[in-house]
Amino acid sequence: MNPYVLTALLSSLGLGTTLTFASSHWLLAWMGLEINTLAIIPLMAQHHHPRAVEATTKYFLTQAAAAAMILFASTTNAWLTGGWDMNDMSSPIASAMVIAALALKIGLAPMHFWMPEVLQGLDLLTGLILSTWQKLAPLALIVQTAQAIDPLLLTTLGLTSTLVGGWGGLNQTQLRKILAYSSIAHMGWMIIILQYAPQLTLLALLMYIFMTSSAFLTLKASSSTKIGTLATIWSKSPILTTAAALVLLSLGGLPPLTGFMPKWLILQELAKQGLPLLATVMALAALLSLYFYLRLCYAMTLTISPHTNTFITPWRVQTTQFSFPLALSTVVALGLLPMAPAIVMLV
Repeated sequence: MNPYVLTALLSSLGLGTTLTFASSHWLLAWMGLEINTLAIIPLMAQHHHPRAVEATTKYFLTQAAAAAMILFASTTNAWLTGGWDMNDMSSPIASAMVIAALALKIGLAPMHFWMPEVLQGLDLLTGLILSTWQKLAPLALIVQTAQAIDPLLLTTLGLTSTLVGGWGGLNQTQLRKILAYSSIAHMGWMIIILQYAPQLTLLALLMYIFMTSSAFLTLKASSSTKIGTLATIWSKSPILTTAAALVLLSLGGLPPLTGFMPKWLILQELAKQGLPLLATVMALAALLSLYFYLRLCYAMTLTISPHTNTFITPWRVQTTQFSFPLALSTVVALGLLPMAPAIVMLV
């Protein structure tokens, strides 16, 4: 893609998200979401592959439906209350429509069906943008309007997403679909704690972004898209393989890695709020996700590829890509747990 076009599209992505962050007016927020969607469409379709075009079409249709629902809900709210202010969501019908539309935007269950299919059709870097940056604007709107939304609805969405994200990834062989279900499960963790401790939602989002970035960039560096290809990367780059396995375990929430911190704090907060049963179900749902991360780790580190190499295995993978983002995100995804007390004090 032409560098000038790429710069314009990435700038538009940033502008759309910033516009939504800064808005307290529904029309301005809707405009930011639309700029965001329209900016990523050419990035998704840039390879002109039938799968990429199909994924782009599915993504466009779901995002357009969600945007139309947001516009309809905000218009209904303005008609009933006389204002477009986000903090004045006194109509329960409008609130329910808004949360349904925003759940469709970020892929919360049961509005998640587009997410694995779309991510499967994209290349890894565009998939990374879709899994991280594209979640920010809708999540900001959910955080801003959370107080007006029925708590039972938020809890149901969060719990369903965590369970679906765990169950859905169990039988997958495509790494991008596994990461899509991982994203759905992590979104569930963020939504379920939102009404009790919004700062923990932001902490979980930040940790998720670092861990997912590290996972996608590792797969990009090793050119892996299926579980079968993971068995071949340890002979080419043992250090990268070790880091990738640890990042996947961090995504699963195993101590002493970074991913344990948000899950631990969220379960602790749920127990404090007098919801031990909900905390138990969430912890058990995390085990489902942990199983498919362990599957990937097993394929990566404990299996030998059936394809015997007849050439000398290179000790170092020849790469021309910039490795600083991968190194930074991997360090953050693995080593922040000892700083948990300081981070809790900050949030």
